[in-house]
Amino acid sequence: MTWTRIVAIPLIVGVFYLPLSEPMRNLIATVMFIVFAATDWLDGFLARRLNQTSAFGAFLDPVADKFLVCASLLVLVHLNRADVFVALIIIGREIAISALREWMAQIGAGKSVAVHMVGKVKTVVQMVAIPFLLFNGMLFGVIDTGAWGQWLIWISAVLTVWSMVYYLQKAIPEIRARAK
Repeated sequence: MTWTRIVAIPLIVGVFYLPLSEPMRNLIATVMFIVFAATDWLDGFLARRLNQTSAFGAFLDPVADKFLVCASLLVLVHLNRADVFVALIIIGREIAISALREWMAQIGAGKSVAVHMVGKVKTVVQMVAIPFLLFNGMLFGVIDTGAWGQWLIWISAVLTVWSMVYYLQKAIPEIRARAK
């Protein structure tokens, strides 16, 4: 299922090049994003339930999630539905924290930068903001997903910085010890 999220990237991007009406492209991209994002939860659930975890799966799963989020953000920037600054914050943090986790794992201190609740909340807010921005219309005739998506993506950016600061603070003692 992890591979489906990687395959989803060109499909979601490609939807916006189809000769369809904008609302139809928005709807298709939104449904695709939600379905592919849901495979992350299902994949993890099944792997734990069936005891089918692997080192490769543990590596590829977060990479697939980050690719899906980053590609979607780039589409949203291209469509003028997300600010470039927000995308830079989110994508930059993903690169920085991934590199930090890799380095910490190599030196045997990976547990100090394990996933924390702030990072999980950030992910949930992103996973709600992105489909709202992809849809960019009135949901049930009541919810302006474009407006809500804008608020949520900015909240996500704040949580992104907060989680990055948290992880860096956890890593600083190890960084200082290695600098000596």
